[in-house]
Amino acid sequence: MLSIEVPPAYGYVVLGVGVGTFITNQYLAIGVMSARSKYNIQYPNAYAVPGYHEKCDEFNRVQRAHQNFLEGFPGYAITALIGGIRNPIVNAIGCVCYCVGAILYQRGYVDMSLDAKTARHMKGGPIKYIGIFTALFTTGALAFDLIRSK
Repeated sequence: MLSIEVPPAYGYVVLGVGVGTFITNQYLAIGVMSARSKYNIQYPNAYAVPGYHEKCDEFNRVQRAHQNFLEGFPGYAITALIGGIRNPIVNAIGCVCYCVGAILYQRGYVDMSLDAKTARHMKGGPIKYIGIFTALFTTGALAFDLIRSK
């Protein structure tokens, strides 16, 4: 039987993935709620409708940036929590990159002076990929260690 010992520094991973991403999600959600008021997009519309809502692109960019975070979060959280068992400090730093990158992604994406295809990457959004790849690689390393220890 194989046992895994959780290092004391694993608390930083739990703090980053549990609390850090919660705060990031709330920050992005507040942006959507503010845009809902500003552009008069009423519920139950998740997105503004072109031809019906006057500022649909402006609102949809804010909504899309938040949705991007929500789409990627489950996979990120699982890999960060698993990879953090082997490399807790590295994953905690990766989580900071993931959260900061998600906020910068939103800031770039909502900038209407930039083209939508490149805007999300223009203000630092790719920083979140440091966190994603850190979690992915450390999870793979843990898996390899477990397989090798048979």
